Amino acid sequence: MNFTFEVLPEERIECLRESCNKLMAFQKSVASIRPELFDTMNFETRLLPSMEKAIHNYTVVVKNNDEIIGYVYSNISPKDTYSNEFATFFDVTSVNKPYVGCLSQFYIKEGFRKYRIGSRLFSMSLDWLKEFDEIEDIFIFVSNGNSNALEFYKRKGFNISHDILDGFITVLRN
Repeated sequence: MNFTFEVLPEERIECLRESCNKLMAFQKSVASIRPELFDTMNFETRLLPSMEKAIHNYTVVVKNNDEIIGYVYSNISPKDTYSNEFATFFDVTSVNKPYVGCLSQFYIKEGFRKYRIGSRLFSMSLDWLKEFDEIEDIFIFVSNGNSNALEFYKRKGFNISHDILDGFITVLRN
């Protein structure tokens, strides 16, 4: 195994199209609550709009040789972004500052999840988020059925805040 980690500039985000779409397919495959909601979720409807709404974006891609085997995408966004036609992700009055940090997407290809890649991507993302004085709240949203991810984030010190959409998403907060 020859893993390399690279901070991906926004103009090269297109290389994550396939990985993002695989993440959405994986989330649908494990979902027990409203899996049909994932039918319209893909690179164009999830990653690109998130990047456009954010004031800061951070994406790290991990490769084995030249093959993309995972990525993490985090952002700093206005807290109002998380109250939209899809859902209200958290009570905006519970956030003192106008911006929040979010570890938004996290994907590691099957077969590569045992090499501590996730821990490294998580640390890189959290270190980046902590650089910003304009945020004090960091959120992670875990789709239902993804118990491995939920337990991973809890081990990393995040706490379950609440769930939304009748359990479709579990909200974790620092």
